[in-house]
Amino acid sequence: MIQISSSISIAEKEIKENFIRAPGPGGQKVNKTESAVQLRFNARTSPSLSHSQYKRLKALAGQRITREGVIVITANQFRSQDQNRKDALDRLIKMIKKSTETPKIRRPTKPSQNAMKRRLDGKRHQSAIKKERGKVSQSD
Repeated sequence: MIQISSSISIAEKEIKENFIRAPGPGGQKVNKTESAVQLRFNARTSPSLSHSQYKRLKALAGQRITREGVIVITANQFRSQDQNRKDALDRLIKMIKKSTETPKIRRPTKPSQNAMKRRLDGKRHQSAIKKERGKVSQSD
Protein backbone atom coordinates (compact mmCIF):
# COMPACT_ATOMS: atom_id res chain seq x y z
CA MET A 1 0.00 0.00 0.00
CA ILE A 2 1.19 3.46 -0.92
CA GLN A 3 0.15 5.98 1.73
CA ILE A 4 -0.92 9.30 0.20
CA SER A 5 -2.51 10.91 3.25
CA SER A 6 -4.10 9.76 6.49
CA SER A 7 -7.33 8.83 4.69
CA ILE A 8 -6.06 7.83 1.24
CA SER A 9 -3.88 4.87 0.37
CA ILE A 10 -3.45 3.22 -3.01
CA ALA A 11 -2.79 -0.46 -3.57
CA GLU A 12 0.37 -1.19 -5.52
CA LYS A 13 -1.58 -3.37 -7.96
CA GLU A 14 -3.51 -0.25 -9.11
CA ILE A 15 -0.29 1.20 -10.55
CA LYS A 16 1.19 -0.32 -13.69
CA GLU A 17 4.75 0.40 -14.79
CA ASN A 18 6.19 0.02 -18.28
CA PHE A 19 9.87 0.51 -18.97
CA ILE A 20 10.72 2.21 -22.24
CA ARG A 21 13.82 3.53 -23.93
CA ALA A 22 14.59 7.08 -22.94
CA PRO A 23 14.86 9.67 -25.71
CA GLY A 24 17.89 11.86 -26.19
CA PRO A 25 21.62 11.29 -26.45
CA GLY A 26 23.16 8.35 -24.68
CA GLY A 27 26.28 6.32 -24.27
CA GLN A 28 27.31 2.85 -25.33
CA LYS A 29 24.20 1.04 -24.09
CA VAL A 30 21.67 3.56 -25.44
CA ASN A 31 19.82 1.06 -27.64
CA LYS A 32 19.85 -1.74 -25.07
CA THR A 33 18.62 -0.25 -21.80
CA GLU A 34 15.10 0.77 -20.99
CA SER A 35 15.67 3.35 -18.29
CA ALA A 36 12.56 5.53 -18.73
CA VAL A 37 9.41 4.65 -16.80
CA GLN A 38 5.83 5.06 -17.94
CA LEU A 39 3.51 4.87 -14.94
CA ARG A 40 -0.24 4.28 -15.41
CA PHE A 41 -2.88 4.81 -12.73
CA ASN A 42 -6.60 4.36 -13.40
CA ALA A 43 -8.04 7.20 -11.33
CA ARG A 44 -11.65 6.69 -12.49
CA THR A 45 -11.94 3.15 -11.10
CA SER A 46 -9.76 3.68 -8.03
CA PRO A 47 -11.74 2.86 -4.86
CA SER A 48 -9.63 5.18 -2.72
CA LEU A 49 -10.64 8.40 -4.55
CA SER A 50 -14.02 10.07 -4.24
CA HIS A 51 -15.79 11.53 -7.27
CA SER A 52 -14.91 15.12 -6.32
CA GLN A 53 -11.26 14.17 -5.83
CA TYR A 54 -11.26 12.46 -9.22
CA LYS A 55 -12.69 15.59 -10.87
CA ARG A 56 -9.98 17.79 -9.29
CA LEU A 57 -7.31 15.22 -10.23
CA LYS A 58 -8.59 15.20 -13.81
CA ALA A 59 -8.24 18.99 -13.98
CA LEU A 60 -4.74 18.85 -12.46
CA ALA A 61 -3.55 16.08 -14.78
CA GLY A 62 -4.47 17.98 -17.94
CA GLN A 63 -3.03 16.19 -20.98
CA ARG A 64 -1.64 13.37 -18.87
CA ILE A 65 -5.08 11.78 -18.43
CA THR A 66 -6.81 9.70 -21.09
CA ARG A 67 -10.52 9.59 -21.93
CA GLU A 68 -10.80 6.38 -19.89
CA GLY A 69 -9.49 8.19 -16.79
CA VAL A 70 -6.00 6.67 -16.80
CA ILE A 71 -3.19 8.99 -15.70
CA VAL A 72 0.03 8.41 -17.64
CA ILE A 73 3.26 9.80 -16.19
CA THR A 74 6.53 9.37 -18.08
CA ALA A 75 9.79 9.87 -16.20
CA ASN A 76 13.11 9.92 -18.06
CA GLN A 77 15.06 12.59 -16.21
CA PHE A 78 17.63 10.23 -14.69
CA ARG A 79 19.87 7.59 -16.22
CA SER A 80 18.88 4.86 -13.80
CA GLN A 81 15.59 3.03 -14.01
CA ASP A 82 15.18 3.01 -10.23
CA GLN A 83 15.49 6.81 -9.90
CA ASN A 84 13.03 7.35 -12.76
CA ARG A 85 10.61 4.93 -11.12
CA LYS A 86 10.79 6.81 -7.82
CA ASP A 87 10.43 10.18 -9.62
CA ALA A 88 7.27 9.05 -11.46
CA LEU A 89 5.71 7.71 -8.26
CA ASP A 90 6.55 10.90 -6.35
CA ARG A 91 4.94 13.01 -9.08
CA LEU A 92 1.78 10.88 -8.94
CA ILE A 93 1.62 11.11 -5.13
CA LYS A 94 2.10 14.89 -5.25
CA MET A 95 -0.68 15.21 -7.84
CA ILE A 96 -3.10 13.11 -5.77
CA LYS A 97 -2.25 15.05 -2.58
CA LYS A 98 -3.00 18.31 -4.36
CA SER A 99 -6.34 16.95 -5.56
CA THR A 100 -7.40 16.16 -1.97
CA GLU A 101 -7.22 19.82 -0.97
CA THR A 102 -10.64 21.39 -1.33
CA PRO A 103 -10.45 24.78 -3.02
CA LYS A 104 -11.37 27.81 -0.95
CA ILE A 105 -14.70 29.30 -2.01
CA ARG A 106 -14.37 32.91 -3.10
CA ARG A 107 -17.04 35.22 -1.78
CA PRO A 108 -17.45 38.28 -3.99
CA THR A 109 -17.20 41.58 -2.13
CA LYS A 110 -17.99 45.18 -2.97
CA PRO A 111 -15.61 48.04 -2.33
CA SER A 112 -16.65 50.31 0.53
CA GLN A 113 -18.12 53.78 -0.06
CA ASN A 114 -14.98 55.38 1.32
CA ALA A 115 -12.74 53.34 -1.00
CA MET A 116 -14.80 54.35 -4.05
CA LYS A 117 -14.65 58.02 -2.97
CA ARG A 118 -10.84 57.85 -2.55
CA ARG A 119 -10.45 56.27 -5.99
CA LEU A 120 -12.59 58.90 -7.70
CA ASP A 121 -10.81 61.72 -5.84
CA GLY A 122 -7.47 60.35 -7.02
CA LYS A 123 -8.72 60.26 -10.60
CA ARG A 124 -9.96 63.86 -10.37
CA HIS A 125 -6.62 64.96 -8.92
CA GLN A 126 -4.67 63.24 -11.71
CA SER A 127 -7.00 64.78 -14.30
CA ALA A 128 -6.43 68.27 -12.88
CA ILE A 129 -2.64 67.80 -13.04
CA LYS A 130 -2.85 66.73 -16.67
CA LYS A 131 -5.18 69.63 -17.60
CA GLU A 132 -2.59 72.14 -16.36
CA ARG A 133 -0.04 70.73 -18.76
CA GLY A 134 0.03 72.43 -22.11
CA LYS A 135 2.16 73.79 -24.89
CA VAL A 136 4.77 76.30 -23.90
CA SER A 137 4.28 79.63 -25.71
CA GLN A 138 7.17 81.33 -27.46
CA SER A 139 6.95 84.40 -25.25
CA ASP A 140 8.06 82.39 -22.20
